Amino acid sequence: MFRSVDELIQFASGDTGLPIKHEVKRKLADRQEVESYLDKGMKDDKDAKRLERSSEVLKKFGLIPRDFQLGPFLVSMLKEQVAGYYDPKKKTVNILNWVDPEQQKPVLAHELTHALQDQSFGMEKWMKAAETEGEKKNDPTPADIDTDEESEAREAVVEGQAMVVMMDYSLAGTGKTLLEMPQIGEAMKQGMLDGPDSPTFSKAPIFLKEELTFPYRYGMDFTLALEKAGGKRLGFEGAFNNPPTTTREIMEPETYLGHEKIEPLKRIDFKKDFEKYDTFDIGAMGEFDVDVLVEQYVSRQEAEAVYPAWRGGYYFAGRAKGEKAGPLGVMYVSRWASAEKAAEFAADYAKSLAQRYKKRQALGGDGKVVEDAPPVDSWRTLRGRHAWMTEEGAVVIEVRGDEVLVSESMDEETTKRVEGDFFDGAEKK
Repeated sequence: MFRSVDELIQFASGDTGLPIKHEVKRKLADRQEVESYLDKGMKDDKDAKRLERSSEVLKKFGLIPRDFQLGPFLVSMLKEQVAGYYDPKKKTVNILNWVDPEQQKPVLAHELTHALQDQSFGMEKWMKAAETEGEKKNDPTPADIDTDEESEAREAVVEGQAMVVMMDYSLAGTGKTLLEMPQIGEAMKQGMLDGPDSPTFSKAPIFLKEELTFPYRYGMDFTLALEKAGGKRLGFEGAFNNPPTTTREIMEPETYLGHEKIEPLKRIDFKKDFEKYDTFDIGAMGEFDVDVLVEQYVSRQEAEAVYPAWRGGYYFAGRAKGEKAGPLGVMYVSRWASAEKAAEFAADYAKSLAQRYKKRQALGGDGKVVEDAPPVDSWRTLRGRHAWMTEEGAVVIEVRGDEVLVSESMDEETTKRVEGDFFDGAEKK
């Protein structure tokens, strides 16, 4: 296995066009060492901390169960799935002493691709360049909205390239590459979501299955799309030199290749609008988030019809000043390719209320309960302003043209202030 590292890195270099600048250190690791590495990495990893901080927001949107323990789940799943790893701090590829050598070779091809990426671009520095200001200070700010998806997009570049090399190595005996046999990639992606070798993963909520496999599945397709458009240089080196910044670019590579520019979504005055709230979290709601949300509450088919129409979105989450418990308030605004798609997404979002709240009473314009209101899961499109009273306070969904505003568990004064700011007074920044 130690000798095969040199052979495998030669293959990875030829497949990516990335040069071998120096020999990669190698180490045989036992289970205890690997588990210690994963435990330490989970405590230090900023993306994991960001996910942990966002867990309450995810629970509010219903994307993970209210009693779900995110940290322990991630550690348990990684311990089940690890089959080899590259440590960028020690510049060492770790070979597992309990896994069959032949089974490890494709995984080593994957991990040695990370070693080459590290030698050419400095992986830790390259990934840190995408950190938001809030991540650096562990304090979310409105500035995070503009860069919130950059880390996820860069991770998709890193893992997507390594997936292509791994699959090319596995196909080497056929004389074909993954670019020439895309059906193999489709089967691999489905296998990732099924997670047959990981009992922990197989029980995970839809959001986490999609979130954790996103950089591998969509990153692989992104790399192949770039390779098809401009050869290995664009597919590998090019993506590092000019990295994507959003999940939209990863999910729809033609937007990256076409240098699509989306006008920034109008920015509300967070300090003024939420003066009665302590900030808990602020961030982007990107194309990938929309995709998973609609899939969970409606269907995979509907998600595929809606998410390409995303043209921007962000949220604020907070609690009333001085309150440590109680429902988390959330304000979420978004823009869509057309008024029709905005109305379609608003109806999809309304359907989620039936699954997230036990109590849902439709409210009229006068704030009184409407007894004969149609059920939320009956709409195909939703326009205008609609409100419901739930066990966690009021929910408002308002659609004006191609823009949608959602308010959950916010007081009426704050909701109306944000409505006026977003629809009428927010400046484009």
